[in-house]
Amino acid sequence: MLDGFGVNPEVVDSPWRLAQLPNFNEMEKFWPFLVLQASGIAVGLPWQEPGNSEVGHLTMGAGRVVYTALPRISNAIEDGSFFANPALLEAMERAGRPDSFLHLIGLFSSGTVHAYFEHFFAVLELAKKQGIGKVFLHLFTDGKDSSKQEAGGFLAKQTERLRGAYPAVKIVSLVGRRFAMDRESRWDLTEAAYRLLVEGKGTGFQDPTAYLKEQYLKGKEDESLESSFSVGADGNPEGRVKDGDAIIFMNFREDSARQLARAFVDKDFQEFERKELADLLFVTMTDYDKKLKTLIAFPQTEVNFTLGELISRLGLLQLRIAETVKYAHVTYFFNGGQEIPFPGEDRILIPSLKNANFKESPEMQADKVCQAVLANLARYDFILANLANVDMVGHTGDFEASVKAFEILDKLVGEIKPAVLAQKGVLIVTGDHGNAEEKRYQLTGEARTKHTANPVPFYFLADEWRFSKPAPDDKIRKNYLEIKGTLTDVAPTVLELMGLEKPKEMSGKSLLKIL
Repeated sequence: MLDGFGVNPEVVDSPWRLAQLPNFNEMEKFWPFLVLQASGIAVGLPWQEPGNSEVGHLTMGAGRVVYTALPRISNAIEDGSFFANPALLEAMERAGRPDSFLHLIGLFSSGTVHAYFEHFFAVLELAKKQGIGKVFLHLFTDGKDSSKQEAGGFLAKQTERLRGAYPAVKIVSLVGRRFAMDRESRWDLTEAAYRLLVEGKGTGFQDPTAYLKEQYLKGKEDESLESSFSVGADGNPEGRVKDGDAIIFMNFREDSARQLARAFVDKDFQEFERKELADLLFVTMTDYDKKLKTLIAFPQTEVNFTLGELISRLGLLQLRIAETVKYAHVTYFFNGGQEIPFPGEDRILIPSLKNANFKESPEMQADKVCQAVLANLARYDFILANLANVDMVGHTGDFEASVKAFEILDKLVGEIKPAVLAQKGVLIVTGDHGNAEEKRYQLTGEARTKHTANPVPFYFLADEWRFSKPAPDDKIRKNYLEIKGTLTDVAPTVLELMGLEKPKEMSGKSLLKIL
């Protein structure tokens, strides 16, 4: 799994096209390949919405479209059921008490991978209908699924909307997602976000948009924005979370919300010292962790008969390998939202580099992932390994580093390929969504940090499938231009390769007949 590896042959100024990729070039010429749709309704997202690692792995493992939290929540808003949601109404009831306040925390940007800003406004509309007097917004700035300095202009626009429709609402905290949404157990980052929300540790501001503009002049970017808070009339931080309050965590993607949620609700929390808040009502938009005692607005839909489950049921052995940043994707998401490994499923976690600047370390820990694959080929019937380089480097928006990341992947795939073929195995090389293949906006030349809606490649390597002579260039180009399947087709293809029957729950089709 080459995370963030999309294709768009129409874009010439592309790290993918400019990188030196001898192994991928050989794969194009001597083995069958096609491209798969990895965005929008094909993976359970709104039309033309770029894919992401969560839905990509979920769709591939499930072999069907699983409608994710984003469209589920948005549809609930449209049909009105959102405004009768029991968990949200309980938060409103708590906030209606004389000494309690409602706090909305979460990622607030034009991106839709982890949260959606329109969902904030739906909750505010519910609060207005319920007569809630004051609502505090604690917003995480993006810079990863949005442009690097988007928050200033975006917040200015949305602040006007707040003033007109929701005058009782106030933005009281700003902090970058690097702190508030860490998922790599860097608890010092999580602690900084927690102490901002509860204790007001940070820099004070009078106007959030003016403050952001000041930070941009200093070269700061949204993702790593340090803690800041609104200064009240008494000179103290305004709107801190206290005993008896209600919090709604607006992020619907769970992996990057767990650490901060744990700091608030885990009774056995020991990652850093903090005062446990008494009688705090905590609502999460989705199910972040079965062990966390929270109210859940939109519980997870059950996904059975996934690829991993079917392999396990037949007594076969499987292995999942990834760096920390993608470990949840090859395990939890690929298994349809199941945290516990299936019988016969082993996992290898390669710790990601601590506090790494990916544009300066595009190699990441990919070589260790590669070596883990090579060391275990003979032991397992199925191995899923994630190489995260082009996604994580792609999010920096650095063009040259993205070129280097593609070249690193090429080298490692070149090591894995002969080893798999020597075992008489089949090697499938694919992606989960687009990202690093486009690192500049064509009209402006501005660095692009977001995912793309481009399709992903599906290279298929087996000894008996090798061509006797290289495919012509026009055939290769045609293969990249014609989308012949979706990510739902990956699991059925693997099942047919292993001689296993596809369950009726899977809507995808095997690709073997059209390769």
